[in-house]
Amino acid sequence: MRTERRADAAACKMTARGVNVFYGTTHAIKTVDVDILDRTVTAFIGPSGCGKSTFLRCLNRMNDTIDIARIEGDIRLDGEDIYDARVDPVQLRARVGMVFQKPNPFPKSIYDNVAYGPKIHGMAKNKAELDEIVERSLRRAALWDEVKDRLHEPGTGLSGGQQQRLCIARAVATNPEVLLMDEPCSALDPIATAQIEELIDELRERLSVVIVTHSMQQAARVSQRTAFFHLGELVEFDETSKIFTNPDDPRTESYITGRIG
Repeated sequence: MRTERRADAAACKMTARGVNVFYGTTHAIKTVDVDILDRTVTAFIGPSGCGKSTFLRCLNRMNDTIDIARIEGDIRLDGEDIYDARVDPVQLRARVGMVFQKPNPFPKSIYDNVAYGPKIHGMAKNKAELDEIVERSLRRAALWDEVKDRLHEPGTGLSGGQQQRLCIARAVATNPEVLLMDEPCSALDPIATAQIEELIDELRERLSVVIVTHSMQQAARVSQRTAFFHLGELVEFDETSKIFTNPDDPRTESYITGRIG
C-alpha cells in the first residue's frame, strides 16, 4: 500500500500522476504520484537501482534522450503538461534545471560556462547585462569571491567542489523555477558537501529543489519532504520528519534502519 499525503494544489509547483517508465520491456517506474511544492526541498531516497534518478529525469524530460525510454502518465509544471507536443524541451530545461552527480563543466571559461544558457535563451541584450547575470549566478552559487579574478580561466581547472558550484551557477543562470540535483555531493569531500548543502538551503528561498541522495543523513538535513522509492515503486512520501521518525510503511522503516538497502 503506497502512502502519500497530497499537497494543496495552490502550493504545488509540479505534479506527477500515474507515471510509468519503461526501458524497452523493463518496467522501471510503476504508477508514481508526486507533488513538488514551491520553495521546498524534496528528497528522493532508496536503494541503488530503485528508480529515483529515472523518475527525477522525467521531470525535465531528460529521458527523451534515451531511445528505448517510454513515459506514461501526467507531469505538470504550474498546471501545464510538460510532455505536450507544443512544449519545447530546451525551454522546459531552462525552467527545470539540472545538476548531475559528477561535476560536468563545459570545456570553456568559467564566464562562458555560466553565460551559455542566458545566451541561448536571449536573456541579455548586451555584454553588460550578461556580465550582471554571470556575477549574480556565481554569487547565488557562493562562488563569486573565489573566481571573480579568474573568470576567463577554464572551468575544468577548479576543484571538484568548485566545479559542482559552477554547475549550479550554470543551472541557476536561466532563472529556473525548479532545480533537479542527482546525487550532487557523491563525488565531493565533506567540506564541499557542507557548502553544497548550505547552498541548497539558500536556493530554496527562490525555487523548488528536488534532490536524489544515497545519504539519509543528507536527506534529513536538507529536505522538508522525502519520497522513498523501492523496486520502481513510490513506497511512501511525506514530511521528512515523519518519514524518518514515524513512517507508515514497514519497508520505509526497514530501509531507514538499514535492514534493506
